[in-house]
Amino acid sequence: MKAYFKKFGIVIFAASFVILTVVNSAMYTNRNELYQNKNHLEEVKENYLKFCAGCHGKDLERFTGREWVFGGTPDEMFSTIKNGRPSIGMPGFQKGLNDDEIQNLANYILVELPHIGRKERPFKSLEDTIQSENFAFILETVVPDLDVPWGMAFLPNGDLLFTERSGLLYRFSDGEKNLISGLPQVIEMGQGGLMDVELHPDFEQNGWIYISFNSPAERKSDGGNTSILRARLVNDELKDIEILFKAQPDLSSGVHFGCRLEFDGKNHLYFTVGERGTTQNAQTLTNHCGKVHRIFDDGRIPDDNPFVGVEGAMPTIYSYGHRNPQGLAIDKKTGIIWEHEHGPKGGDELNVILPGRNYGWPEITFGINYDGTIITNDTAKSGMEQPVYYWIPSIAPCGMDFFEGKVYKGWEGNILIGSLSYEYIERCVLEENKVIHTERLLENIGRVRNIKMGPDGYVYFSIEKPGQILKIIPVEDF
Repeated sequence: MKAYFKKFGIVIFAASFVILTVVNSAMYTNRNELYQNKNHLEEVKENYLKFCAGCHGKDLERFTGREWVFGGTPDEMFSTIKNGRPSIGMPGFQKGLNDDEIQNLANYILVELPHIGRKERPFKSLEDTIQSENFAFILETVVPDLDVPWGMAFLPNGDLLFTERSGLLYRFSDGEKNLISGLPQVIEMGQGGLMDVELHPDFEQNGWIYISFNSPAERKSDGGNTSILRARLVNDELKDIEILFKAQPDLSSGVHFGCRLEFDGKNHLYFTVGERGTTQNAQTLTNHCGKVHRIFDDGRIPDDNPFVGVEGAMPTIYSYGHRNPQGLAIDKKTGIIWEHEHGPKGGDELNVILPGRNYGWPEITFGINYDGTIITNDTAKSGMEQPVYYWIPSIAPCGMDFFEGKVYKGWEGNILIGSLSYEYIERCVLEENKVIHTERLLENIGRVRNIKMGPDGYVYFSIEKPGQILKIIPVEDF
């Protein structure tokens, strides 16, 4: 178990639209010919930092490592930046930039990439200590050599179940990864695929495991949407599979699936579904997208769900007006449900979820469009909830859990939240359901996809591309 961090490769953002192995540098033999003068270069770089760096890295680092997806000529790059690639969440910038500015951005990316090289992540090992505000800790690699580990759940015997977004489910036991068979068809489509996994609170009695995944539409061209299943694990195979939920409508978009799972201890299963890139889905009760949902553990719909009996409304809806909720956790001390979601460019939110409430997207937001244009001038409206906390710039929050126990002094009752974009863990200190302090932990560690409290009282978290599951250990415990 005392594995060491060696080297980290560059993490590629999930919505990345172009990535590169080799650039034909013969396109531009003289870098200076692209820029009229130093001030012109600085203007182009400023536009890159303003519009592109949030997804692709301030030094273009998330472009490196693979081939161009949509073509790497200047004309192809111009078309991609101007018109976007909606199927993978890449917006077009024609409203925020003129053609000259777009062409300059395309040229800047093409000519600078051959000169940046491939950067390595900071070396971490068990000899290295990381000093937080409260104590020093080290990191231990639990599961190495992964891609995009999405969900995690611990079995009573200490084995770890985890999902890979590509569609693989594993049991990690005694240092070995064991592939679990029996999953239905899973479609990896942009940000969607095999997502969260959660045990029933009475797992030791009933054996139920719950999994969220992107299931295909009847017609391939219609794409798919988030589904929830439950099954029993027999050796390394899923048995007694039941599909409890399928989000409608099916969509070909590859973005904003959600989908986190959480039980409340009263046989209610809560789960999130993103608005799938169609903003008004979040304000429409006649579809499942852009919502937090609640069902019983067997798929039945609680009679006291807030929209049961409302004509045209999906009865599973618990709250609405959400963009892309990728964090869901219940404070076991209070029973309060917490959720976080991605904003657009700015405006990521941390919310307390209340039944029937409207959380505003896209009618109110603290963010703007990726191209710099305004979504709305309103950050508040009557009948719409305000976030407990919000982030500007966006950190792309993903995964979260409450810390309980005494292992980490000073963290009791704190929320730990992963950041995909800025690649760290954020610790949020709460007082009366307000965030009164935050701390960034493990900056540049990698795109943090999930965080879970383990049954041993330690914090486990996953990073992606290259994927690993890691454990935080206070130095005094090592």
